[in-house]
Amino acid sequence: MKLLLDTHAILWFWWDDPRLGSQAREDIANASNQKLVSIATPWEVAIKVSLKKLDLGGPFPGFFREYMQRSFLEWLPLEDRHFDILVSRPFHHRDPFDRLLIA
Repeated sequence: MKLLLDTHAILWFWWDDPRLGSQAREDIANASNQKLVSIATPWEVAIKVSLKKLDLGGPFPGFFREYMQRSFLEWLPLEDRHFDILVSRPFHHRDPFDRLLIA
């Protein structure tokens, strides 16, 4: 199975947060699943950290590099086609990061 993890899901997985459901936790931990994290995720986290809306419990530099390597996740790069899709998507989601994940 291929999984695209949003910001909350990946942080909750890394921090063993009980807000992440047991099925989601199992799917992410399953080595046979391909787990993707959008390159927009650290961008969103950096903004939240700078606004003091998120505390990582340590410094931001190196945070994603360490956790991505530790949990064998892959980056999903942004491509031109993703931005092209954004133009035509209805506004079911107002959050720009969610919209980019959908694209």
